[in-house]
Amino acid sequence: MTPKEKIAQLTQVLKQHNHSYYVLATPTISDYEFDQLLKELEALEQAHPDLRHPDSPTLRVGGAVTKDFPSFTHLRPMMSLGNSYSKEDLQDFDESVGKLTGDQPFSYILEHKFDGVSLSLHYENGLLVRGVTRGDGVQGDEITENAKTIRTVPLRLRGDNFPAQLEIRGEVVIFKSDFDEMNAKREEEGEALYKNPRNTAAGTLKNQDSAIVASRRLTFFAYEVLTDRPIAKTDAEHFELLQQWGFRLSGHASVQPDIDAVFTYLDEWEIKRHDLDYEIDGIVVKVNELPLRDEMGTTAKAPRWAIAYKYKAADAITRLESIDFQVGRTGKITPVANLSPVLLAGTTVKRASIHNEDEIQRLGLYEGDYVQVEKGGEIIPKITAVVLDKRDPFAQPVQFIQNCPACETALSRPEGEVNYFCPNINGCPPQIKGRIEHFVHRKAMDIDGLGTEIVNQLVDEGLIRNYADLYDLQYEQVVALERFAEQSANKLIEGMQKSKEMPFEKVLFGLGIRYVGATVAKKLARHLKHIDALMEAELEMLKNIPDIGGRIAQSVVDFFAESANREVINRLKAAGLQMAVEEKEAQSDQLSGKSFVISGVFAHYGRTELKNLIESLGGEIKSSLSSKTSYLLAGENAGPSKLSKAEKHEIPILSEDDFSAMIV
Repeated sequence: MTPKEKIAQLTQVLKQHNHSYYVLATPTISDYEFDQLLKELEALEQAHPDLRHPDSPTLRVGGAVTKDFPSFTHLRPMMSLGNSYSKEDLQDFDESVGKLTGDQPFSYILEHKFDGVSLSLHYENGLLVRGVTRGDGVQGDEITENAKTIRTVPLRLRGDNFPAQLEIRGEVVIFKSDFDEMNAKREEEGEALYKNPRNTAAGTLKNQDSAIVASRRLTFFAYEVLTDRPIAKTDAEHFELLQQWGFRLSGHASVQPDIDAVFTYLDEWEIKRHDLDYEIDGIVVKVNELPLRDEMGTTAKAPRWAIAYKYKAADAITRLESIDFQVGRTGKITPVANLSPVLLAGTTVKRASIHNEDEIQRLGLYEGDYVQVEKGGEIIPKITAVVLDKRDPFAQPVQFIQNCPACETALSRPEGEVNYFCPNINGCPPQIKGRIEHFVHRKAMDIDGLGTEIVNQLVDEGLIRNYADLYDLQYEQVVALERFAEQSANKLIEGMQKSKEMPFEKVLFGLGIRYVGATVAKKLARHLKHIDALMEAELEMLKNIPDIGGRIAQSVVDFFAESANREVINRLKAAGLQMAVEEKEAQSDQLSGKSFVISGVFAHYGRTELKNLIESLGGEIKSSLSSKTSYLLAGENAGPSKLSKAEKHEIPILSEDDFSAMIV
């Protein structure tokens, strides 16, 4: 098979698998198999760039960096919809539709009002040529490269029954489960958490690095078809065409004969919406018959044939019973409200986070207050206000605690922090357990058989006080514990022995140094190579490591300044854990201290291959250029903005041959 034929075959196979996974939600091969096929296609395209298809699945991974997003005037304005919060408003809307349509029969089509970000996609002869944000409704930003990374955006339409010029509008969302996973990863790495799925989706769409956009798991739901000539008589037929062309739909659009049936649908989804994995804040009600829509027309701001019914925010009033103060693994104290149980968004809510002392003061909380509780972003219950006319006149203000609820140590609030901390790092039980749990986590030492309950049991029984104690555990001690048998005890001991093979960066992450997440641990390991060098590193030296700011550097210095921490690390060394970067992790220091930005297509290397090679030689990969970048490695079709910026900052530009000569 010729390269041209193989590229065509892989392109078609991967497009079909992609459609099955992301649009139909019925995967036909494993992720590993898909990745292997994609790598094979990438290698062929890099060797034969002229043979790459314009709708190649490799475009999904991103990589292009856009300095500015050009404005694009919409061919037709992206109008807002009139909003309704009551059935009386909908009744008025129904009467208005009846007057405008006269005696002509009509029906309604209902669909979810996604709480996401609008996106317009332009197709020419079935090929995606442009992606545009809503902007002000008249013009938006062209974000085509970012749109191409969204797996549910067809790069080429399926079938052949589509007009030459076509515009598809829809909404970009982040699923709740994906959002939770993203935040869990950020929390693990000491990063600030994203506020809610909608804001995160909006920010992601305008990110200048399309590779970052590709990593964020955006989903596009199509809901509107715009053409120069009619291709259907009803909106329901448009939905059928969208499905045929390869778009993902919510699957919940419904045609209803009259306003009474509309009300039934609205009531049904007011309850069911909380079971969805994406957020909706209402239902869009539209006249289904397209010729009637043309007759009805629009106002200056909105179509006369559609209205959005908005559900009220999921809130309730309940009593504040008490406040618990929880201690995290870093010693951070988090106040949590205990509430009288109340039904909210389909679930019974008994607790809500209050974040910190400043939030208690802002709300003006008193003991026993009646409070308004909302599900922030439909996910996390939070107290939004106090019902003052229900307050007991003898109630006292809520006071933030002065001592740790677990060990009674006096709390401290570091300068510039909004949180209080318990400084009793090595004697506070929740901190001890939390650090051990972090150490054994699958992204750190990955010790099989050690979950939260087992860690608690080992600490409570006095068998361990820190993660170094894990490696002193004997089979006889474990098998004697409740819930343990011979097999489970052996599994735990074997898991700890196997963890000694984990690379240095995993060990470093597992130590639980504040602000040192998995990514920072990898950078520190790569630059300092050995735990001894890290333990002796001074503040200024750490701050000079790329992407290691003052806050992280100070935290590292403070951690190793504690004699108890040094003692634990010496015990981990003696136990045989990996405390240095192995040769296979860094082949040499040839590129140590040098940073690279990669742009374009290369004849002998794939982009991933280049990144791995540079890192293995001690170099660092950057996603964007700055005055501190050492080199721009530019292949064919390198980004003009990158080339211009490199010249402006006098950054050396390397060709593929230059780079090959550099590493000989």
